[in-house]
Amino acid sequence: MALNVKSTTKLVINIENCKGCLLCLEVCPAKVFQLSEHVNKKGVKYIEAVSPEKCVTCGRCFAICPDTAIEINPN
Repeated sequence: MALNVKSTTKLVINIENCKGCLLCLEVCPAKVFQLSEHVNKKGVKYIEAVSPEKCVTCGRCFAICPDTAIEINPN
């Protein structure tokens, strides 16, 4: 696994790519994400999956992320 990547069973979040735009948070029907209190190397608060078990793998977060910080793992 790559450094600075937070992975769950369904989601992989590259925290270094995340700029905290919160678009994923807005489009997620399952309310999986929240803004972290921690910052990445750029000094930006990144998103984290707080309820990954609720993920329905709809792909909206992946599609809307302008920085390709989210990957969906359907397995």
